Amino acid sequence: MADDQMITSAVRRVVKLGGLAGRVGASVVGNQVLDLARSGPAKQVRKTENLVRNAIRIVETLGEMKGAAMKIGQMLSLHEGLLPPEVAEVLRGLQQEAPTVPAEVMEYEIRGSLENFDEIFENLDFEAFAAASIGQVHLGRLRDGREVAVKIQYPLIDEIVKADLKNLKTLLRALLGLITEIDFEPIWSELRDRLLEELDYTHEAANIRHMAGLHADVPEIIIPRVVTEATARNVLTMEYVGGINPTDACSDRFSREMRNRWGIVLAEFLMRGLLEHRFIHSDPNIANFAFLEDGRVVVYDFGCVKAVPEPLANGYARLLLAAAEGRGEEISGILQDIGVHLSEGEALPVEAIDPYIEMFGEILRADPPYTFGDDEGLYRRLFELGFSNMEYSREIAFPEDAIFIDRAFGGHFGNLSRLGATGPWREIAVHFASRRLGIV
Repeated sequence: MADDQMITSAVRRVVKLGGLAGRVGASVVGNQVLDLARSGPAKQVRKTENLVRNAIRIVETLGEMKGAAMKIGQMLSLHEGLLPPEVAEVLRGLQQEAPTVPAEVMEYEIRGSLENFDEIFENLDFEAFAAASIGQVHLGRLRDGREVAVKIQYPLIDEIVKADLKNLKTLLRALLGLITEIDFEPIWSELRDRLLEELDYTHEAANIRHMAGLHADVPEIIIPRVVTEATARNVLTMEYVGGINPTDACSDRFSREMRNRWGIVLAEFLMRGLLEHRFIHSDPNIANFAFLEDGRVVVYDFGCVKAVPEPLANGYARLLLAAAEGRGEEISGILQDIGVHLSEGEALPVEAIDPYIEMFGEILRADPPYTFGDDEGLYRRLFELGFSNMEYSREIAFPEDAIFIDRAFGGHFGNLSRLGATGPWREIAVHFASRRLGIV
C-alpha cells in the first residue's frame, strides 16, 4: 500500500497530527497578535486569509489520514454556511472521496470477516465504488440476484481511530479555535463517543433497521435494507439503491422546482428525526444522500445517529415555535431551560441573541418563503456575529446532547443552500413543533 494512500503507523500519525496542531495553533495565535494592530476591513481580510491557510493545511493532512482525523475534518466542513465562502470551498474537499485502499487488501478483509463469503456473493468488485473516513463501499451481487453495496472497514482502523483519539484532542481544540471559543470539553466527550460507535457496523445496521421502521410510512425517504447474513462488525452489506449524485442534483441540470422538492424532503427528514422520532441522522454530509427524479431522497450512512432526550426535543420545539411566531422575548428563557446559558447559570443577554432571532426569523417567514443560498449576507452576518459575540461565547454552557443535533442543523442548512431550495420552512417547523408539544 502506498504511503500516500493511508497512514497507519501510530507514531507517524502522532507526528503528523502534532505538526498540524502546532502549525494551526501558531497561526491562530500569531493572527490574534496582529489583530491588535489592525481594525475594520483590514482586520477581517487578514482573519479570512488566516482561516483559508489553515483550512488548506487541514484538508492536506486529514484528507490522507482517514480514521478519526478525517472524520473531524469532515465535521468542520459541514458547517460551511457559517464559514467564509473562501474557507467553505477549501473544506468541501473533505466531503469528497478519500484515496482508496488496494483491492487485494479489501478482499482479504472481507473474506476474513465473512467465512461464508463465496456462498453469499455471486460477485463483488474489490475496486472501491466510494471511499470515506473509516471504510470503502464496493458494489456486487448476491447469489439470490440482489444488487448490493458493501461497506468494508480499512485494515487496522480500530487501532488507527484509538491512536487518533489519544492525540486529536489538542488538534481539535486548535481547529475549533478558528471558529468558536465555546467550552471544548463537552464537544470532545460527545464526539469521542459517537466516533467509537461508528467502528461497529453491527451498531450501524441496528440504526438502519430502526430508522427504516420509523420511516415505513414515509414514501419520500428511501433507506436501503441491511443484508444481515453478509454483515459483521467491520462489514456492512445493504441492498443497493442508486440515485442522482449530489453534485448533479445541486446543479442547473435540474429545475428549481425539483431542487425545492428535494430540499423540503430533507427539511422534513430533519424535523421528523428531532421532534417526532427523537432519533436523528447526525451525519448530514451531502454525499450521504442521493436524489430521485420523482422527488424522493435516498439516505445512506447511519453510523452517527443521535437519540434525542425528550426534554431537549421539547425545548427545540418551543424554540422553533417562539421564533416562527415572533416571540423573541421568550427565547433566552427557553435556552436557559434546556441548558444553554452563561457559565454561572444566568440567561443569555438579549444583545447576544437578538441578532440571531432576527436572522432565523427571516428563514421562518411565511411570505415570501425564504430561499437558501440566495442571501449570502445572512451567512456572512452569522459568521461575523460569531466573532463579535466572543465575550459571551467564552462563557456559554450547553448540553452535550445538543452537539450532534446542532451538527445536523448546520449540515442541512448547507445542503439546502447548495440546492438553492425555497420552501414552506415556517409551515414545516410549526407543524412538527406543534405535534411535539401536543398543540392542536
